Amino acid sequence: MSHDAMTAPVSDWVPPSYTEPSRFAEHDVTVGTGPLAVSGTVSVPNGPAACPGVVLLAGGGQFDRDATSGPNKPLKDLAWGLASRGIAVLRFDKATFAHGDFAAAPDLTMTREYLPYAVDAIGLLRRHPAVDAERVFVLGHSMGGKIAPRIAAVESSVAGLVIMAGDVQPMHHAAVRVITYLAAMVPDLVPPSTVEIFGRQAALVDSADLTSSTPAAELPFGLPASYWLELRDYDPVAIATGLRKPMLILQGGRDYQVTVDDDLTRWRAGLGDRPEVDIRVHDADDHLFFPGTGPSTPADYERPQHVDPAVIGDIVEWVGRARA
Repeated sequence: MSHDAMTAPVSDWVPPSYTEPSRFAEHDVTVGTGPLAVSGTVSVPNGPAACPGVVLLAGGGQFDRDATSGPNKPLKDLAWGLASRGIAVLRFDKATFAHGDFAAAPDLTMTREYLPYAVDAIGLLRRHPAVDAERVFVLGHSMGGKIAPRIAAVESSVAGLVIMAGDVQPMHHAAVRVITYLAAMVPDLVPPSTVEIFGRQAALVDSADLTSSTPAAELPFGLPASYWLELRDYDPVAIATGLRKPMLILQGGRDYQVTVDDDLTRWRAGLGDRPEVDIRVHDADDHLFFPGTGPSTPADYERPQHVDPAVIGDIVEWVGRARA
């Protein structure tokens, strides 16, 4: 299990009905420099007018540019859906997906994993001749949403943020909550001993015993101590409150990984009274913003689905009126 989603074997992706590929073109780009550069794709709407742009950030885990999860590609859904409606989109492979040595680095942190690539992608999109350089936004899903405020704090040119299922609860606490939920929902996949292991690992993250030399094998998801030492003190809501930029915060009501009660309540507490912040809940959607019914489980990710068209509509409408 990655720290964002259980994944299933990959099969063919079929474009969602709300996409119109004739309305945009795609070309590949390189994001970052040197041996740790990664590949990306820009989806550019047809037409002469300068259009807004969006940089997509995948969630936690070793994801490609499409955030492939089983037969599904939620970031590709977003890219094609937005490009079909006049918004340029840049998405890119995570360095932890493209470079095994980087993923296994003993000093890996969330900042190293995301920040330099996001800043470079923002610059690439702002320099694109079809894009309005003053209207480039960052859209982050899950951990991508968690780090989005820090990216905007570092790169002041960002016009605004779209945060989709951005987690705020400390990730080691969320891991225990999620694994406990899964143990109840799919006990054949998650035995009680796994819950005990995650509880012990989370307690170590909380304790004064966590140091830079703590072995990764003793910590949640096998991530190194450097990752947890940074995350332990990271508060995305506190950073976001200092930005004064337009933000659209989206949440799925059926999401068991990032939840209304454990995460969205904290966004609301910190930003709910800000006129530049729009918070919306899609009650039927899960963590990947796939609509459905009943309790969500990892099995949902194993059948072909697409991002809720209402979510695409929300983003298009919001980008159309957002002004920094």
